[in-house]
Amino acid sequence: MLKRLRIKFVCITMTIVTLTLCLIFGFVYQFTQHNLERESIQMMETISSLPSQLSAPNKPPREVRLPYFVIQLSEEGLPTDWEGGYYDLTDEAFLKDIANTAIASGERIGIIEEYNLRFYIEETSHDHRIIFSDISSERHTLNNLIRTCAVIGSASFLVFLGISLLLARWAVKPVEKAWDQQRQFVADASHELKTPLTVILTNAELLQEPGIREDEKQQSSISILHMARRMRELVESLLNLARVDNGIDRSQMERLELSQLVSDAVLPFEPVFFERGLGLDCQIEPGIFVQGVASRLQQVEEILLDNALKYSMPGSTTQVSLRRLRNVCQLAVASHGEPIEPEDLKKIFERFYRADKVRTANHSYGLGLSIAQAIVQEHRGKIWAESKEGVNIFFVELPVK
Repeated sequence: MLKRLRIKFVCITMTIVTLTLCLIFGFVYQFTQHNLERESIQMMETISSLPSQLSAPNKPPREVRLPYFVIQLSEEGLPTDWEGGYYDLTDEAFLKDIANTAIASGERIGIIEEYNLRFYIEETSHDHRIIFSDISSERHTLNNLIRTCAVIGSASFLVFLGISLLLARWAVKPVEKAWDQQRQFVADASHELKTPLTVILTNAELLQEPGIREDEKQQSSISILHMARRMRELVESLLNLARVDNGIDRSQMERLELSQLVSDAVLPFEPVFFERGLGLDCQIEPGIFVQGVASRLQQVEEILLDNALKYSMPGSTTQVSLRRLRNVCQLAVASHGEPIEPEDLKKIFERFYRADKVRTANHSYGLGLSIAQAIVQEHRGKIWAESKEGVNIFFVELPVK
């Protein structure tokens, strides 16, 4: 799919580039052709009005000068006089032929293709005066322009092809990353659902066995109930993540006091920390307001506190702080625990990312921090983690209102 997407991107890009180059070169060709034709006709009109005017050697003419000659015809259409220093005008039959051709065309200005001549007919009451101008240089210029445009167009096409290939890789890279994440997400979710489903099916089949003892029935029922609850937690987390991915309705955002919101989120965790033999200390600066959705921001605090509860060292104290830093406020949750490796600090916000020891010890699905990151980003903030000397700190920064 990604390969087809890259090819489609390159094809669309090169089609646009090709059409653009054709339009540009077409306009250049038409403009050049029009200018050359206009200058040639202006020269012929000037010669017609001022036939004997010559320019001084150090004073160039105001208009272009091309090789030309003039034929004057009698009323019978016979050449009576001719002048011009560029052509051999001794062949009267040739002069009569091109003069008759020009008159027979019925046009005042036209071209005799056979001889590459443009003519300009000036009629008087007694005779015709025809000015012929050589257009070989004009056509040579246009042919050179076509060759130049072809070379530049081919080179430009190859250059843009290379650029489009690079841009295709760059543009498809986020899609490729999202596609890989989606496949990994489906694989991880399937794995997490597969284990409890296997346990549930095994215990359900065991309950169907004849002669099973009562204590075994009770144990199987407990296992089924436990795994069903785990599946419900996972499904709820997946649904919650899907809702976060859909984005936050901006109309639901309001100005709220984050200081009070954090205090309210901490209160339910104090007895839980106490039962686990852990401490919970808060340093919350009052009067900090942000723009957001209260339930979502409270969920971020709950995820960070739940994370600290799971991974804190026995007897340690978790520090929760909220302070204002110029135009942003910073929420920090610090707990003592196993140090997080530097490479893991960049991955812990990925979906389903966990270390093996965490997977077995705490029954975590690795979705909480992903949900927290998505919520913070929807509030135009940022979230990150640091690990120093056995203290793991999660930071959240939000713009103050």
